[in-house]
Amino acid sequence: MPKKLVAASLFLLFFLARVAAQTPAPAQTRSDLEKERAAIQKEIEDVKRSLDETHKNKRETLGQLALLQRRLRLRESAINNINAQINMIEGDMNESWREILKLRNELDTLRIQYAQSIVFAYKNRSSYDFLNFIFSATNFNDALHRIQYLKSYRSYREERAENIHRTQGLLQSKIDGLKVTRVEKEEAMKKQSKERELLEGEKKEKDAVVNQLQSQEKELKKQMATKQKQDQKLSGAIAAAIRRATDAAMKEAKKNAASRAAADRATATTAAKSAPRSDDNSGPAAPAALNTIKSESKSVFTSEADMNLTGNFEKYKGRLPWPVSGTISMQYGPHEYIKGIIHNNPGVTIDVTAGAAVKAVFEGEVQVVMNISDVQAVMIRHGKYFTTYGNLSTVSVTKGEHVSTGQIIGRVGEIAQLEFVLSDDRNRNLDPERWLKR
Repeated sequence: MPKKLVAASLFLLFFLARVAAQTPAPAQTRSDLEKERAAIQKEIEDVKRSLDETHKNKRETLGQLALLQRRLRLRESAINNINAQINMIEGDMNESWREILKLRNELDTLRIQYAQSIVFAYKNRSSYDFLNFIFSATNFNDALHRIQYLKSYRSYREERAENIHRTQGLLQSKIDGLKVTRVEKEEAMKKQSKERELLEGEKKEKDAVVNQLQSQEKELKKQMATKQKQDQKLSGAIAAAIRRATDAAMKEAKKNAASRAAADRATATTAAKSAPRSDDNSGPAAPAALNTIKSESKSVFTSEADMNLTGNFEKYKGRLPWPVSGTISMQYGPHEYIKGIIHNNPGVTIDVTAGAAVKAVFEGEVQVVMNISDVQAVMIRHGKYFTTYGNLSTVSVTKGEHVSTGQIIGRVGEIAQLEFVLSDDRNRNLDPERWLKR
């Protein structure tokens, strides 16, 4: 291939890639933004209720700091949402102005054309002129055409007048709509200003809590060490349970493979006995090889029921119901709450009231009921996924029991926090917030 053609092809591919990368995602509507804002405000209210509960203790805790940090993030999201609404309103206003200018130009043109037709009609207003125009026709058909022309001209003038009235109505409607949009923008600006004031106040509250917590650094490190120790026990129990589940699935798969191989050999032997003998000296057929499960396979949970459950669980990503009504005080993954105090959460910590009912987020089989120190935890398997519910004081399900979505599996203990962990069959923890319904 000539070098020039190769270069041109590469340039074309690069250009297409740039165009594809710059293609904007589907824009949000104002209705979508309003729904998003309502959801954010609901989360802020939930966090506020949890903070009110922590304030009753009259002492600062890391959980309280986590809630304050979460509220700040939500408040910033609310401000960004309002900014997006303002931008959209301004876009609507600009579009309205363009349409108003266009309608004004059209109205001016219609008025000029209508004025010209009025002037012409005035100059030729006498009945004599109209009759002279008709009777000057060369024949009867020409006279009929002239009469039809005069009727059409009259209809044209009436249509022009109607167009002027209609355009005036559209113009006034756009102007009224623009006034409404201006009011909406003013309201959005007021909301933005209020949210910014709240954000500044909440930042000061958070800073005050941080300063107070830093003075209690030794005690807080002790509390965090206790939580990390509890999390390590829970993570170890989860890993052991997942390992037992995968080992059992592999054994079952090997057993099924051996049964199929034995059946295949029996079928082959029966076929060989019933087949006619030949005079050649060919040796006996080699026995069927035993199918084994390879460790590099995607998942050992390959039964039809497990695969269906896995697929259904994945379909509900982002739409799973919450295991309990509460507020996430500690998010998934590593977070530095104050300088020197970092915690890597295996799941999410949800603040609730003591004794709150905990529900299964999806149907599945109870893999194990575990004792973690002085509390209990329930693990449920959903195909190749596992959900674990920790810090339970009582459990209402048993190992091997099939549970349905929303079924109560236990109640939260006096610690008033639910540890919710989502894992897969390779013992990889996943961020539960990406799976739970917003």
